[in-house]
Amino acid sequence: MTVSRRVVLGSAFGGLAVAALGSAQRAGAEAGWTLDNRMSTDDQWAEFLKNQDLGWTVLPGVWHEGPFLGDGLLGSMVYQEPGANQVRFTTQHGRVQDHRPQYGSGFGTCRLPVGHLTLDPVGSIVGVDWRLSLWDAELAGTITTTSGKITFTAFIHDELFVAKATASGSEQVRWTFHPEAANSPREASEAPPSGYTHNPAWTTKTTGDVKQVLQALVGGGQTATAYRQSGDVITLSVAHSFPSTTAAAATSLAKVQNAKPYDALRADHQTWWHAFYRKSFVSIPDQRLQSFHWIQLYKVACATRAGAPVMATTGPWLEPTPWPGVWWNLNVQLEYWLIHGSNHLELDSVTSTLDANRAQLTANVGSAYRADSSGVGRSSDMFANRSVGTPGSGAEVGDLTWALHNVWLSYRHTMDEALMRDVLFPLLKRAINYYLHFLATGSDGKLHLPSTLSPEYPVVPPQDTNYDLALIRWGCQALLDSGIDDPLRPTWQRVLSTLTPYPTDTNGYMIGASTPYAQSHRHYSHLLMIYPLYLVNWDQPGNRPLIEKSIVRWHALTGAHRGYSYTGAASMYAMMGRGDTALSYLMKFFDPATSFPCRANTHYTEAGPVIETPLSASQSIHDLLCQSWGGIVRIFPAVPTSWPDAALHDFRTQGAFLVSAVRQAGVTRFVRVRSLAGAPLKLKHGMTGTVTAVLDDGTPAAVTDLGDGVVQIALAKDREVLVHTGAQPPLVIAPVPITKPGPGWGLPGGTEYQAENARISQGAVESNHLGYTGTGFVNFDNVAGSYAEFSVTAAAAGPYTITFRYANGTTTNRPMDIAVNGTTVNRTFTGTGSWDTWQTLSITAQLAAGANTIRATGTTASGGPNLDKITIG
Repeated sequence: MTVSRRVVLGSAFGGLAVAALGSAQRAGAEAGWTLDNRMSTDDQWAEFLKNQDLGWTVLPGVWHEGPFLGDGLLGSMVYQEPGANQVRFTTQHGRVQDHRPQYGSGFGTCRLPVGHLTLDPVGSIVGVDWRLSLWDAELAGTITTTSGKITFTAFIHDELFVAKATASGSEQVRWTFHPEAANSPREASEAPPSGYTHNPAWTTKTTGDVKQVLQALVGGGQTATAYRQSGDVITLSVAHSFPSTTAAAATSLAKVQNAKPYDALRADHQTWWHAFYRKSFVSIPDQRLQSFHWIQLYKVACATRAGAPVMATTGPWLEPTPWPGVWWNLNVQLEYWLIHGSNHLELDSVTSTLDANRAQLTANVGSAYRADSSGVGRSSDMFANRSVGTPGSGAEVGDLTWALHNVWLSYRHTMDEALMRDVLFPLLKRAINYYLHFLATGSDGKLHLPSTLSPEYPVVPPQDTNYDLALIRWGCQALLDSGIDDPLRPTWQRVLSTLTPYPTDTNGYMIGASTPYAQSHRHYSHLLMIYPLYLVNWDQPGNRPLIEKSIVRWHALTGAHRGYSYTGAASMYAMMGRGDTALSYLMKFFDPATSFPCRANTHYTEAGPVIETPLSASQSIHDLLCQSWGGIVRIFPAVPTSWPDAALHDFRTQGAFLVSAVRQAGVTRFVRVRSLAGAPLKLKHGMTGTVTAVLDDGTPAAVTDLGDGVVQIALAKDREVLVHTGAQPPLVIAPVPITKPGPGWGLPGGTEYQAENARISQGAVESNHLGYTGTGFVNFDNVAGSYAEFSVTAAAAGPYTITFRYANGTTTNRPMDIAVNGTTVNRTFTGTGSWDTWQTLSITAQLAAGANTIRATGTTASGGPNLDKITIG
């Protein structure tokens, strides 16, 4: 049968659940107060999001530089075909995987590649001008060649890749589909396990004007790609079936054959996205971070929807990677945090995946525990197929419980009792039951847990790993707080009262008993009780010294830190209310001097592409603006001093509240809260002076001052309250002024510096190859030390993308040292296939305001590649 999913939250896949505002908001207008929402029309949204778009005037050379498209299942990234005068449009799909669990998640149940389209111009590509419109979720632009120009648009909707292209001059539009071998992407870094055989070669089929590539799999099932070029439009669809070996072929063929006309498809596509963005609004005065936030919302909606598979580490944009599956010990959790505050529960495929695969979660534990327990191992396929070890063996056992914290967040942000009763409670009960089988009372009278692994830390504690102790405490409390009557309630209470304390030492939280935090650790698995569980938090004055020294110690040992190490620290300092410190850690993720910074298109890579870190950075921005842990909604709790203005509208919090708030000149002007469930409202409003709270019918709200800037307000379901001090301020929701301009994301329009105008040592300006720009290019002498030095000017200090356009007609890599104001990185300029074929290589570097020097120096006897120009943007 064809792979399917059961939807729990939101609407069916492809639809959008939009909450009705009802009569209460209308009553507010009649009573004399209502919000003046300057983000209510299509034109207002289109104008605002246009300023957040990504742009390219340089042809991207790799996946982390290029545009990306998706609809939650089908995904495409756009960049130059390696070593060729072509533009690649990858075509990968979130449901395409192998089905041989005996070979593990890296090979046996891994995501499998599908293929890619190329747009093959007649002439040599000499320039591009592309824009990825967030508002329309569409890539549009031109490709200029030595033969003319190609103008195109591309988008993905309802599992259809759709592109329309026309040519001028003597240029032509030529599309080619390139199937890719259905082998594990992990083979790029690791040999397959013993006994593993590759999947067979694909076959092709033509039905009328539709061509298909059919991929059979050794483990059963089928992947099928269908495509059709009709006039100036190409449509392509990918389908996967298991165990059926034929259903995918029928599905993909019908998808293309029955596709609506281009204009109708495009209209449906835009309708979905325009409704999507309207569900919430965030504006901050840092242009680059504001744009980043909106790009992450676009990205996560491209990557997943409720009912789709839970995101793999690459999302739907599969590339060679050591991690071609779903990783449950951090990646999944970080991928989804931003959907809650941004009011996009329709994207929650964690909940739908766990709900749909309950039988597999049971099968993942040993047979002795299946009657009452469930779990999942570190990595799996989209069906959560991975066994979990046992406490006492040093295994990693807490990953299902941590994943269920995400489900709990969805519950807390909706207060959907059916979600708690039918999904979260039964699954969390089974996850905690697994721990109960192994907890034992020690000589101290406390419950202890045998040896388990703190994810990613190389030393296994002999017992009482903090990762698991925190999850046990959180899980038992969440079960008790559910209010559901269950015979195990006394057991959960006993666990909370007798579970051993978290192991600590003079540096703060340890990894576990007898195991100090003694070597650099990129994960913060030993600090979950601080974040994101908030079991130990800043509202507990007695715990503040322990919290602070634990975080300081974690970041004092830096060697293993990665991007999410900085985003995690940012959110922890935001909990403390230290906005400037939080922002400084967040900005480390964007600092090109870090080992693994955010890349040009806002994606991220370590040993391979990983999607979670940029998405978690967006949550860090949320934590600066609004938090709702511990039953209190906190407005602007950690806004940096460099953000004097900020605006939120329909930001969703725990308790199922929609918050609108405006900050101007460092002062919170007003807060509006709408209750979607009638849960108790405790509000830390961040204002000084006497608070006025008015309901939507104009009557005063019942307010109780709880101290420390927190008030409790009686607010029924579907009612609103306006909170302010002094006279009622203007109730305007609008973009805030930008006080920190910054370059756009992508490889945007920047300043070009021709290589022939640089200072050249041991090289010559030549023009004997095709495709260069300007008046020529630099051909370096074949000696180490030959260089070109550029003098460039930056309007403001900050990170800039520096893009080198080059040709290397040899099969030998040509490395160069790139020195920017004396700071040097080494980059390899790979072969381009011929001296007439040009491609780009980009770095991100810090430039000073005013004059800067960039020198590219060959480091081998071959010298450097032919260098055409650099672009600063």
